[in-house]
Amino acid sequence: MKNLKYILMVLLGGAMYGTMSSFVKLSYAKGFNAAEVAFAQALLAALFLGACALPDLLLKRVSVSAKEAATLALAGIPIGLTNYLYYQSVSLVSASLAIIALMQFTWVCLMLEWLCYGKRPSRLEITTAALVLFGTVLASGISSSGVQSISLEGVALALISSATYAAYIVANGSMGKGMHWHIKSCLIMAASAATIFLVNCKTIALGSHYGVEFLPWALFTAVLGTTVPTALFAAAIPRIGAGISSILMTVELPVAVICAHLVLGEHVGALQAAGVAIMLVSISFMNYCRTKPERKRKTFPSEAECESSKIHPTES
Repeated sequence: MKNLKYILMVLLGGAMYGTMSSFVKLSYAKGFNAAEVAFAQALLAALFLGACALPDLLLKRVSVSAKEAATLALAGIPIGLTNYLYYQSVSLVSASLAIIALMQFTWVCLMLEWLCYGKRPSRLEITTAALVLFGTVLASGISSSGVQSISLEGVALALISSATYAAYIVANGSMGKGMHWHIKSCLIMAASAATIFLVNCKTIALGSHYGVEFLPWALFTAVLGTTVPTALFAAAIPRIGAGISSILMTVELPVAVICAHLVLGEHVGALQAAGVAIMLVSISFMNYCRTKPERKRKTFPSEAECESSKIHPTES
């Protein structure tokens, strides 16, 4: 299978995203906090991606106007908020519950597209949204453990992060088209870091954890949570198409739950596993149906279009 390499690259990138919440939660045990981790991840990722873009900029193979830079900076605001809120939620609820709440962005995107662009959800999309909500109730563990055992603040933060992430996806789809992936990602990450700093300027500025012990965690999240997945998606998605890639990238959900179980020892019961399976199958089936026109055309989107289809907050 000639595209197997690119399929594996997309799967690897999605799996990397899925591991982030568990390892971020481990970093909290070392005394670090969500603001420090999210800011360091975004800032270092912006620097790494900027280093990739520097040769093209110096040799003037590409150029970026002030208007384009400002537009992409706006896209960095919601993804910066997403990353911080999501990591903050992980400090209050289990990593598996946080990712389940974050995945609500799938139906929030449908609502935003309807409100902003007048694009009514199809019957398939409405059915998918209902199944995702049903799967969420099962996967959350509320039915067995009760609401009292869950931090409502943590759940609320994760749900808000799903809304800001949906806003980022909807906005990002129309921004920076035709721009090279590493330049676009660098600008978004830089704005993301700035947003996280402005929201948590006192915590970050007065933080006492920026030392040798913190550096490995910052590098780990920046490299494996943003830089490498971005490069993998940029190389692979144009080869296999954005639609197929969106299906493959749902691997993030089961990987996040399995990683939380293996790394953090979080309990995952049969009912919760069934809920995750329902969510995964529903999202994958909807994305599969959306790829039918793409497969009939036998054409793939440009690199810029593929960049806008990339899904996950830990890229920031």
